Amino acid sequence: MAARADVPRVTGERAPLRPVGGFNPAWQRHSALYALCARFLGTGRVLDLGCGVGHSFPLLGDVETVGVDNDAAALAGQERETVVADMRDLPFADASFAAVVALHSIEHVPDPERVVAEAARALAPGGVAIFATPNRLTFGRPEEIIDPYHYVELDPKELRETCRASFREVEILGLFGSERYLELFHEERATLDRLLRFDPLRLRRLIPRRVRQAVYDALLRHYRLSGDARADAIDSGDFHLRSEGVQEALDLLAVCRSPVQAARG
Repeated sequence: MAARADVPRVTGERAPLRPVGGFNPAWQRHSALYALCARFLGTGRVLDLGCGVGHSFPLLGDVETVGVDNDAAALAGQERETVVADMRDLPFADASFAAVVALHSIEHVPDPERVVAEAARALAPGGVAIFATPNRLTFGRPEEIIDPYHYVELDPKELRETCRASFREVEILGLFGSERYLELFHEERATLDRLLRFDPLRLRRLIPRRVRQAVYDALLRHYRLSGDARADAIDSGDFHLRSEGVQEALDLLAVCRSPVQAARG
């Protein structure tokens, strides 16, 4: 399918700068995480790890933010300080930020515990670090990572354990969607079911990651760029956080305090 001239190229790795067609629900879900994180932040500088194009960082509130990503092109043009870096090896001094957020980013590295440890190192005493990631139990398949841009996917217990290695206090919350969002969510899951039935032996696991990513992106654009008034109607108000029933949450949020700081040697 040829790309429309007015539609930015979107992939399974990067959110677009603005909501586009059937991508709007996913875009709003990601933006909602930024808005919901604001309640946990103070007034100091905030480190935004794996920030991508930075489409929603203003929703963190009236705070100074520093965006970090390993892709210079994604950082270009953001109206804030940005740093090209691997979030597992940050170029910042110990205890230099009042808060750290990493929203839908730790699943994109094979060793998320290193991201958590670096966040703890960069976090000032009394600060808060927040890690949001898709819930393995509801995202694709609990027993298989379908998204070829993800190296790991975590359930609530696994996320807590990953964070407890670097923080003494870890609270796990869940992001939940409205009925109208869940209607679209379940339709997308049904489409995934149909596609996976073409590969009952799961031979897809043998395909190189880059090829799987290209196919995944093409399928996303095919299924999500069509017009759907229901998708257009979704906004950040369709999402909320709660601590009960996190096993069924769309996304998991770990709110971490009291870092076990290990200064660099």
